[in-house]
Amino acid sequence: MNHLAHLLLAGDDEALRLGGLLGDFVHGVPDPALPPRVALGIRLHRAIDSHTDRHPEVAAARARFAPPYRRYAGIALDLWFDHCLARDFAHWSAMPLAAFSDAARELLWRHDAQLPPALRRFRAYMDAHDLPAGYARREEIGRALDGVAGRLRRDNPLGRMLPLLVALDAPLRGHFGAFFPRLREFAREWVGENAEG
Repeated sequence: MNHLAHLLLAGDDEALRLGGLLGDFVHGVPDPALPPRVALGIRLHRAIDSHTDRHPEVAAARARFAPPYRRYAGIALDLWFDHCLARDFAHWSAMPLAAFSDAARELLWRHDAQLPPALRRFRAYMDAHDLPAGYARREEIGRALDGVAGRLRRDNPLGRMLPLLVALDAPLRGHFGAFFPRLREFAREWVGENAEG
Protein backbone atom coordinates (compact mmCIF):
# COMPACT_ATOMS: atom_id res chain seq x y z
CA MET A 1 0.00 0.00 0.00
CA ASN A 2 1.04 3.57 -0.58
CA HIS A 3 0.57 6.86 1.31
CA LEU A 4 -3.16 7.43 0.78
CA ALA A 5 -4.06 3.91 1.87
CA HIS A 6 -1.82 4.07 4.94
CA LEU A 7 -3.42 7.35 6.01
CA LEU A 8 -6.94 6.02 5.60
CA LEU A 9 -6.16 2.72 7.31
CA ALA A 10 -4.79 4.57 10.35
CA GLY A 11 -8.31 5.80 11.08
CA ASP A 12 -9.04 9.09 12.80
CA ASP A 13 -6.06 8.93 15.18
CA GLU A 14 -3.64 11.71 14.21
CA ALA A 15 -0.65 9.98 15.83
CA LEU A 16 -1.34 6.74 13.94
CA ARG A 17 -1.64 8.73 10.71
CA LEU A 18 1.69 10.43 11.34
CA GLY A 19 3.25 7.04 12.04
CA GLY A 20 1.68 5.72 8.86
CA LEU A 21 3.43 8.43 6.87
CA LEU A 22 6.70 7.91 8.73
CA GLY A 23 6.62 4.18 7.99
CA ASP A 24 8.41 4.46 4.64
CA PHE A 25 11.05 6.79 6.06
CA VAL A 26 11.98 5.12 9.36
CA HIS A 27 13.99 1.91 9.24
CA GLY A 28 14.72 -0.44 12.09
CA VAL A 29 13.41 0.23 15.58
CA PRO A 30 11.52 3.55 15.81
CA ASP A 31 13.18 6.25 17.90
CA PRO A 32 12.19 5.71 21.56
CA ALA A 33 11.69 9.48 21.82
CA LEU A 34 8.68 9.27 19.48
CA PRO A 35 5.27 9.35 21.16
CA PRO A 36 4.03 5.77 21.68
CA ARG A 37 1.03 6.18 19.32
CA VAL A 38 3.30 7.48 16.54
CA ALA A 39 5.59 4.46 17.00
CA LEU A 40 2.47 2.28 16.93
CA GLY A 41 1.53 3.92 13.62
CA ILE A 42 4.94 2.97 12.18
CA ARG A 43 4.40 -0.61 13.31
CA LEU A 44 0.89 -0.56 11.82
CA HIS A 45 2.36 0.61 8.50
CA ARG A 46 4.74 -2.37 8.52
CA ALA A 47 1.98 -4.80 9.48
CA ILE A 48 -0.21 -3.50 6.63
CA ASP A 49 2.63 -3.89 4.14
CA SER A 50 3.38 -7.42 5.32
CA HIS A 51 -0.28 -8.45 5.23
CA THR A 52 -0.69 -6.94 1.77
CA ASP A 53 2.34 -8.77 0.37
CA ARG A 54 0.93 -12.12 1.55
CA HIS A 55 -2.68 -11.63 0.52
CA PRO A 56 -4.08 -13.94 -2.23
CA GLU A 57 -5.83 -11.08 -4.07
CA VAL A 58 -2.55 -9.18 -4.29
CA ALA A 59 -0.73 -12.32 -5.41
CA ALA A 60 -3.36 -12.79 -8.13
CA ALA A 61 -2.91 -9.17 -9.22
CA ARG A 62 0.89 -9.59 -9.38
CA ALA A 63 0.44 -12.75 -11.47
CA ARG A 64 -1.22 -10.68 -14.22
CA PHE A 65 2.19 -9.19 -15.07
CA ALA A 66 4.59 -11.12 -17.28
CA PRO A 67 8.35 -11.11 -16.68
CA PRO A 68 10.28 -8.87 -16.35
CA TYR A 69 7.41 -6.75 -14.99
CA ARG A 70 6.18 -9.28 -12.45
CA ARG A 71 9.27 -8.82 -10.28
CA TYR A 72 8.37 -5.14 -9.82
CA ALA A 73 4.60 -5.56 -9.83
CA GLY A 74 4.35 -5.21 -6.05
CA ILE A 75 5.78 -1.69 -6.20
CA ALA A 76 3.59 -0.75 -9.15
CA LEU A 77 0.49 -2.17 -7.47
CA ASP A 78 1.11 -0.18 -4.29
CA LEU A 79 0.85 2.96 -6.40
CA TRP A 80 -2.01 1.74 -8.59
CA PHE A 81 -4.05 0.70 -5.57
CA ASP A 82 -3.69 4.26 -4.24
CA HIS A 83 -4.96 5.36 -7.67
CA CYS A 84 -7.96 3.02 -7.29
CA LEU A 85 -8.58 4.34 -3.78
CA ALA A 86 -8.30 7.99 -4.83
CA ARG A 87 -10.63 7.61 -7.82
CA ASP A 88 -13.37 6.11 -5.65
CA PHE A 89 -12.51 7.82 -2.37
CA ALA A 90 -16.10 8.77 -1.56
CA HIS A 91 -16.87 5.04 -1.32
CA TRP A 92 -14.25 4.60 1.41
CA SER A 93 -14.37 7.86 3.36
CA ALA A 94 -16.97 10.42 4.43
CA MET A 95 -14.31 13.13 4.06
CA PRO A 96 -13.80 14.44 0.52
CA LEU A 97 -10.45 13.49 -1.02
CA ALA A 98 -9.22 17.09 -1.35
CA ALA A 99 -9.89 17.83 2.32
CA PHE A 100 -8.35 14.53 3.40
CA SER A 101 -5.24 15.27 1.34
CA ASP A 102 -4.91 18.82 2.69
CA ALA A 103 -5.25 17.50 6.24
CA ALA A 104 -2.46 14.97 5.63
CA ARG A 105 -0.04 17.66 4.48
CA GLU A 106 -1.06 19.94 7.35
CA LEU A 107 -0.34 17.06 9.72
CA LEU A 108 3.21 16.83 8.40
CA TRP A 109 3.75 20.57 8.78
CA ARG A 110 2.44 20.54 12.35
CA HIS A 111 4.87 17.77 13.28
CA ASP A 112 7.84 19.07 11.33
CA ALA A 113 10.26 18.51 14.23
CA GLN A 114 9.57 14.76 14.19
CA LEU A 115 10.15 14.30 10.45
CA PRO A 116 13.36 12.79 9.10
CA PRO A 117 15.01 14.80 6.28
CA ALA A 118 13.78 12.40 3.59
CA LEU A 119 10.16 12.89 4.65
CA ARG A 120 10.62 16.68 4.70
CA ARG A 121 11.85 16.46 1.10
CA PHE A 122 8.91 14.25 0.18
CA ARG A 123 6.52 16.69 1.89
CA ALA A 124 7.73 19.38 -0.53
CA TYR A 125 6.94 16.99 -3.40
CA MET A 126 3.53 16.30 -1.86
CA ASP A 127 2.81 20.03 -1.67
CA ALA A 128 3.91 20.59 -5.27
CA HIS A 129 1.83 17.70 -6.65
CA ASP A 130 -1.24 17.91 -4.38
CA LEU A 131 -0.58 14.49 -2.88
CA PRO A 132 -2.08 12.22 -1.86
CA ALA A 133 -5.16 13.52 -3.76
CA GLY A 134 -3.01 13.72 -6.90
CA TYR A 135 -2.84 9.94 -7.02
CA ALA A 136 -6.29 10.08 -8.64
CA ARG A 137 -4.51 11.27 -11.80
CA ARG A 138 -2.79 8.68 -13.99
CA GLU A 139 0.01 11.09 -14.89
CA GLU A 140 0.85 11.40 -11.19
CA ILE A 141 1.14 7.62 -10.94
CA GLY A 142 3.45 7.74 -13.95
CA ARG A 143 5.63 10.37 -12.23
CA ALA A 144 5.73 8.28 -9.07
CA LEU A 145 6.76 5.17 -11.01
CA ASP A 146 9.53 7.16 -12.71
CA GLY A 147 10.69 8.46 -9.34
CA VAL A 148 10.86 5.02 -7.75
CA ALA A 149 12.57 3.60 -10.84
CA GLY A 150 15.30 6.24 -10.53
CA ARG A 151 15.90 5.51 -6.86
CA LEU A 152 16.45 1.78 -7.34
CA ARG A 153 20.07 0.74 -7.80
CA ARG A 154 19.51 -1.73 -10.61
CA ASP A 155 17.97 -1.21 -14.01
CA ASN A 156 14.21 -1.83 -13.81
CA PRO A 157 11.06 -1.49 -15.91
CA LEU A 158 8.99 0.58 -13.44
CA GLY A 159 9.11 3.70 -15.59
CA ARG A 160 7.53 1.73 -18.44
CA MET A 161 4.72 0.13 -16.43
CA LEU A 162 2.00 2.80 -16.56
CA PRO A 163 0.57 1.55 -19.91
CA LEU A 164 0.40 -1.99 -18.49
CA LEU A 165 -1.42 -0.76 -15.40
CA VAL A 166 -3.87 1.21 -17.53
CA ALA A 167 -4.51 -1.83 -19.73
CA LEU A 168 -5.14 -3.98 -16.65
CA ASP A 169 -7.24 -1.37 -14.87
CA ALA A 170 -10.52 -3.33 -14.79
CA PRO A 171 -9.13 -6.55 -13.28
CA LEU A 172 -6.82 -4.65 -10.93
CA ARG A 173 -9.78 -2.61 -9.66
CA GLY A 174 -11.55 -5.91 -9.06
CA HIS A 175 -8.65 -7.22 -7.00
CA PHE A 176 -8.50 -3.96 -5.07
CA GLY A 177 -12.23 -3.96 -4.39
CA ALA A 178 -12.07 -7.51 -3.06
CA PHE A 179 -8.96 -6.90 -0.99
CA PHE A 180 -9.24 -3.44 0.54
CA PRO A 181 -12.24 -4.06 2.82
CA ARG A 182 -10.40 -7.04 4.30
CA LEU A 183 -7.25 -4.96 4.74
CA ARG A 184 -9.28 -2.29 6.51
CA GLU A 185 -10.63 -4.88 8.92
CA PHE A 186 -7.12 -6.25 9.44
CA ALA A 187 -5.85 -2.75 10.33
CA ARG A 188 -8.68 -2.15 12.82
CA GLU A 189 -8.08 -5.50 14.50
CA TRP A 190 -4.31 -4.99 14.56
CA VAL A 191 -4.66 -1.62 16.31
CA GLY A 192 -7.10 -3.10 18.82
CA GLU A 193 -4.73 -5.94 19.60
CA ASN A 194 -1.53 -3.88 19.76
CA ALA A 195 -2.58 -0.59 21.35
CA GLU A 196 -1.36 -0.22 24.92
CA GLY A 197 -3.77 0.69 27.67
